[in-house]
Amino acid sequence: MSTSETSRYVRLRVELVLEVADAERLSAAALDRVAADETLPDDEREHARATVRDDGAEALAYLVEPFDLVKEVPGIDLAQASWTSELIDYDPDALEWDLDGDEDGDEDGDGDHDGDGGEDGARTGNNGSAQVTAVGDGGGVGAGQG
Repeated sequence: MSTSETSRYVRLRVELVLEVADAERLSAAALDRVAADETLPDDEREHARATVRDDGAEALAYLVEPFDLVKEVPGIDLAQASWTSELIDYDPDALEWDLDGDEDGDEDGDGDHDGDGGEDGARTGNNGSAQVTAVGDGGGVGAGQG
């Protein structure tokens, strides 16, 4: 791709920390979404049900659609979306969570401010994490547990 072709693309990074105040409601909503997904094969549906019952991060990943953030923005087409959800230890007073502070938070020097060394800026882990990738223009959607 030429510079003029690639300059049309913008990466929007959003990081949220959510408190799960009612795990049962979260799980029930995710179970409803799984049940309503007509494109999900039966074997995957059963696996998804078991996963969202046991893992709040996975339940959240089934319910959050980044496309919903931009679908009504004029003049854009979503080319690709990727998001992760994981259970974390959160201390609002810790420097790593200071999104407005003077420190840049880029401890590993790779410019992505997440400490994983990657360029996608996604936080993933082995502590109940879920990752979903979606590609625009009918490219399909894939999901996996990290």
